[in-house]
Amino acid sequence: MKIYTKTGDKGTTSLVYGDRVSKNDVRVEAYGTCDEANSMIGLALSHVENTNNTDIKEVRSFFHKVQTALFHVGAELSTPTGKEVKWKLSEEDLKELEMVIDQLDGALPPLSNFILPGGHPAGATLHLARTVVRRAERITVSIEEVNPLVLSYLNRLSDFLFVAARYVNHKLGAEELKLHE
Repeated sequence: MKIYTKTGDKGTTSLVYGDRVSKNDVRVEAYGTCDEANSMIGLALSHVENTNNTDIKEVRSFFHKVQTALFHVGAELSTPTGKEVKWKLSEEDLKELEMVIDQLDGALPPLSNFILPGGHPAGATLHLARTVVRRAERITVSIEEVNPLVLSYLNRLSDFLFVAARYVNHKLGAEELKLHE
């Protein structure tokens, strides 16, 4: 089977169930931005692929669940209103994300200032992934009748990525740059 279909050569693409829409349709923008965030997370993880740090290995393994849930968010966003979603996000995905946010945040020094994105390449890339997720969330708000769990998950995911970036930087000894006031 060839990877290219030529069906999008005129600026349209298919949603789940085959509905054709413009490639600049709000749903395409939303799930495409989720895909971009997922790729950014993969890039961040590639920076710590061979680490011997046990704490980083543990958080790295949780990211597989995060990337899968983000794929499910994309599936929900690419399914037309009124159609059955094939891969669903669950309330459990959200609760587990919140639990891990609390665990990682509890292992960090409390914030007393705003911090600038940066640090270790993995931490800096997680900060970048966070901004992409925020964009996905802003786009998703424009979709009529979107599953409220999708918006909650995207909102919480950006919080998780912020904390995960701080955690990775902390565990790898990268200094957090504080905002000069």
